[in-house]
Amino acid sequence: MPERVAFVSVVVGTLGRVRTLLDLVLPRECGGCEAPGTLWCARCAAALSGEPFVVSPRIDPGVPVFALGAHTGVARRAVIAAKERGRRDLAHQFGSAWARAVSGLRVRGEIDPPELSRLLLVPAPTRGRAARVRGGDPVCAAARAAAVALLPEPVAVDPILGFVGPVRDSVGLSAKERSRNLSGRIRVEPSRRLGGPRTVLLVDDVLTTGATATESVRALARAGVRVDGVLVITAA
Repeated sequence: MPERVAFVSVVVGTLGRVRTLLDLVLPRECGGCEAPGTLWCARCAAALSGEPFVVSPRIDPGVPVFALGAHTGVARRAVIAAKERGRRDLAHQFGSAWARAVSGLRVRGEIDPPELSRLLLVPAPTRGRAARVRGGDPVCAAARAAAVALLPEPVAVDPILGFVGPVRDSVGLSAKERSRNLSGRIRVEPSRRLGGPRTVLLVDDVLTTGATATESVRALARAGVRVDGVLVITAA
């Protein structure tokens, strides 16, 4: 027994030194406020823990749109960190926030409870090059984290939306330009998960004008999939 205690102490001490060295090489900081010593602080977690609110985008997708926060402050910095700074760990935080939002929407009667229809999360499409640069699709990763957070409920995540042909980066484009840029350029891949009664939520990190959400909803409708709502982390 003393030998086991001594061994555990050595392991714990070694892990502590490794963590210290890692913090020196790759300092841990909050993905929302950059506070040192933690990847996600309680204050920033609280910023995404409120009830999802209704958004009225400039381009109306024709279904309810819900956001966890405005695209400002902590929420904006966290989304940018996940998209542009390689903070893939934030997918867990976003997914947990989405899971809480789903529960809230059910309590409010905005979407059906799991007893009536199973939940299907469809990530908004992302350009292939952007996903490669970011080391993966952060929206898809967050959707999968939400499915895990909702266990034991069986939640499906199906990244069936993709772009057809060249699509310009939307930064700097007006609402009309974004709409023209995406018109007819989002497709739906064949899927085995779309049968049976489903509550379908289109999920994305940021909603700016509503152009991507609108074209995604249209593409899914053409494929015979009715979208019940759009859920985003932030809305501009």
